[in-house]
Amino acid sequence: MDNIFLYCSLYLAFLMLLSLYRGVFGPTVVDRMIGVNAIGSKTTVLLILIGLLYHRVDMFVDIALAYAMLNFVAVLAASRYFQKRKGLHDEV
Repeated sequence: MDNIFLYCSLYLAFLMLLSLYRGVFGPTVVDRMIGVNAIGSKTTVLLILIGLLYHRVDMFVDIALAYAMLNFVAVLAASRYFQKRKGLHDEV
């Protein structure tokens, strides 16, 4: 069963690289924000999978929940900033 969790973790890390590409080279600000938010969501799942690999799910669930809340607040703050200051649809 540990091999399944390991392969799922590696596949998820590969998907995070694809989201990183969208976050860095996104054509608009919205694409970049969605890429960064996707990385944060996948990191939360990756933390749970790491907890399953180390047989310490209780500790890693707490870390994953804290990271998910931090990711949510950061995306809200960034979207509010771009909406007020630059505009979400205006690319510089």
